[in-house]
Amino acid sequence: MSENKGTWTDRIASLQDKKEYQELNWEGSFEEYLELVRKNPRITRTAYQRVYDMILSHGKTEYIDNKKRLIRYHFFSDERNGGSDAVFGLDVPLMKLVNVFKSAALGYGTEKRVILLHGPVGSSKSTIARLLKRGLEEYSRLPDGACYTYYWEPDGVVVKDRMRSPMNEDPLKLIPRDWRAKIFAELSPPEKGFTIPDMGELNPACRFIFRDFMQRYDGDFGKVMKHIRVQRLIFSEKDRVGIGTFQPKDEKNQDSTELTGDINYRKIAEYGSDSDPRAFNFDGEFNIANRGIIEFVEMLKLDVAFLYDLLGASQEHKIKPKKFPQTDIDEVILGHTNEPEYKKLENNEFMEALRDRTVKIDIPYITKLSEEQKIYEKEFNSRRIRGKHIAPHTTEMAAMWAVLTRLEDPKKHNLTLLQKLKLYNGKTLPNFTEDNIKELRKESVREGLEGISPRYVQDKISNALVSDKSESSINPFMVINELEAGLKGHSLISSEEARKRYRELLTVVKQEYEDIVKNEVQRAISADEDAIGKLCGNYIDNVKAYTQKEKIKNKYTGLYEEPDERLMRSIEEKIDIPDSRKDDFRREIMNYIGALAIDGKPFNYRTNERLQKALELKLFEDQKDSIKLKTLVSSVVDRETQEKIDVVKSRLIKNFGYDEESATDVLNFVASIFARGDAKD
Repeated sequence: MSENKGTWTDRIASLQDKKEYQELNWEGSFEEYLELVRKNPRITRTAYQRVYDMILSHGKTEYIDNKKRLIRYHFFSDERNGGSDAVFGLDVPLMKLVNVFKSAALGYGTEKRVILLHGPVGSSKSTIARLLKRGLEEYSRLPDGACYTYYWEPDGVVVKDRMRSPMNEDPLKLIPRDWRAKIFAELSPPEKGFTIPDMGELNPACRFIFRDFMQRYDGDFGKVMKHIRVQRLIFSEKDRVGIGTFQPKDEKNQDSTELTGDINYRKIAEYGSDSDPRAFNFDGEFNIANRGIIEFVEMLKLDVAFLYDLLGASQEHKIKPKKFPQTDIDEVILGHTNEPEYKKLENNEFMEALRDRTVKIDIPYITKLSEEQKIYEKEFNSRRIRGKHIAPHTTEMAAMWAVLTRLEDPKKHNLTLLQKLKLYNGKTLPNFTEDNIKELRKESVREGLEGISPRYVQDKISNALVSDKSESSINPFMVINELEAGLKGHSLISSEEARKRYRELLTVVKQEYEDIVKNEVQRAISADEDAIGKLCGNYIDNVKAYTQKEKIKNKYTGLYEEPDERLMRSIEEKIDIPDSRKDDFRREIMNYIGALAIDGKPFNYRTNERLQKALELKLFEDQKDSIKLKTLVSSVVDRETQEKIDVVKSRLIKNFGYDEESATDVLNFVASIFARGDAKD
């Protein structure tokens, strides 16, 4: 290392933002904190207000889906962390969750409830909880998310060592309750648009110290506050500050002190009594999560004694530490559970009180194909997968099957399940309106609450990637085979009937994949721009002559002839234009060209999706015999055919995302379809 760059330690130290460090570690007097509150009363927000503001700080997008106004909260896209915990396809449940936070922030009652995320395994419940916890950590480091707590300076008698508020309490709690109304009104007058919330009483340890100092100074509050130092509060789950997580363990070893704290037996000798609050560790999950959020993992697997603690914590915002009075808390209580546990709660008549204090938010599986596909594309992409190529449609087909398992069979409308999936994914079908789609969703009560978990699909894609069946790429059939093989031992499939249904849906997906790749190969064969351009020009010339009741000049004979009806119909039939509608379609094309001309824009067949598809299919029909795809499945391919096949393969690689191996595989597959004679035109 050259000398002018300094030591490695110096180079590492230069990366530090010293100004940010000073801001995050700010300390000041009680008087200085009151001045901060006067300038910005919002630093005293409740936990629910803080979480709601944190979500809004990331922005939102409003959009219309099936005539319904929806909101996408960008917070749940996890953009600041590269989308590592992004939640896809759950805008409606997340809107309901954010509305609960909004109601609680406004003090409308939901702040007195336990928020329970309910849904099948692998539906993002834990991810949502993790996002909220991590988001609150990051928000507390920003100027907008700043909040503060305090510690007592040691005096050698009452406070022997510097003692931080064990429950991260706001310094305003040190103001006796009888005085607060007047002081709060002056710190945050009505014109500021924010009311400082009621904060309850001090925790037992700080209350004991405060009372002792007040006696020593004959009730002089100012002198007592000289012992107080205020500091910035930074939430951290790892440091157990403002973020708590409680996970059920073996029922015999569960102890409610994990939630509300326990006696510190080493300090009993120092303070002389186990009822002295200084000899108590206020370090239960409820204590340390004060001002922030507490997550109950698999909440309804907890022992009943723990659930009783939740009653007071939610409704009264109080907890009961052993040997101490009820203690005020202010935190978001968030739990999540699977359906079997929730059904047990519903059937337990002794837990009516908990059910009454619970706001249940259903977190179902995704039922929109494009959103489900995002899950697998996030996990399996070129940045993460080294050395193997994922052929086009591999994750799409896996996602299609997963979504199909979650959909309920349509009760009417003469729809197939695959058509229903496509409607949900934004595709249009003849005679189906947005009202029909709303009706389909309304009649499917349990849609998304059953079916295959994304985790199962992720595991099977992983199996295909490490398989030795292919050296350089994986394709949809490899993944479909893994999905099917795993059904036999799938522990969450409760009946043979369900297993049979899932296998049948894999057959549906295989057929859909066949149609997709046949279409892609057709497009690759007919991707000769010059040939399509000439065919298009010929078609338009004939359509123009037909609509204007003119004759068209034959380029070879120089004679004027009637428009070539056979050519026009051969193209129009490719997109199912019936003979009775041909005049309307031809007029539409001419009107479209005329409208472009008025705007000074040239006509190009690519600007009209239906016409482009018709031209490609027509060109494919004309060229497929010259390429002789069927010969691919034989051992002999002549040089001329091989050259044409190589051109098609290069187009598949360039235009559709295949690599050499997967392009060869898909051509062989489509060739085998042609060989058995069931390819569609």
